[in-house]
Amino acid sequence: MATNDILGVSFVYIYVAILLVLTEKVLKRYPTISRKILHIMVGNIVFILPLFQTREGMAFVAAVPFIVLTFLISPYSPIKSLSKVSQAGHGLGLVYYAISWTILAYLFFDRLWIVGVGILAMSYGDGFASLFGARFGKHTYQVFHDKKSIEGSAIMFLATLPLLVINFLFYSRPLTVYIITVLILVSLFATVVEALTPKGLDNLTVPLLASFAYWCLALGI
Repeated sequence: MATNDILGVSFVYIYVAILLVLTEKVLKRYPTISRKILHIMVGNIVFILPLFQTREGMAFVAAVPFIVLTFLISPYSPIKSLSKVSQAGHGLGLVYYAISWTILAYLFFDRLWIVGVGILAMSYGDGFASLFGARFGKHTYQVFHDKKSIEGSAIMFLATLPLLVINFLFYSRPLTVYIITVLILVSLFATVVEALTPKGLDNLTVPLLASFAYWCLALGI
């Protein structure tokens, strides 16, 4: 494994370890808030990705182990003693999250800003939508037996768009009128995908479809 990959993996593991300690120990009395903070803050790994030197190091060494780890600490773990480690009740959401990370990291290793599009839409967009929707959502609607709110969906769009702009600034990508328009459309698209996706599966559909939507709209740019 390349030296830069070792550095990148080390930063990712240390960062995630800090988040787990924070959410599982410090905020264990508030499981819902704990889960959402973890969901949001994991998205910041997008800004660690430039440290990696190879596609395999980023996807298979940094991301794949978290698929196994998050499954083992989920309620579906075959090792029941480990399933109790996760006090916040993450279900399979984090497993899907790790799968999305792995797929995007491998496919778009040479275009990391596209990885950022999907992950930040999922982490910050969906994360803040859940937090604010649960607290302030008054106008609700139901899709596939999941109750959601117009307020939550609006927050998802409003949280996603500025993070996508920050993502492009971080990766020194040009913010032309066309690209800004594309980012607005992708933010709207991610919001609709989240609204129409059954609970839990949005950790797969939102990041993957948002990244691919950007890739399609900006193809050749």
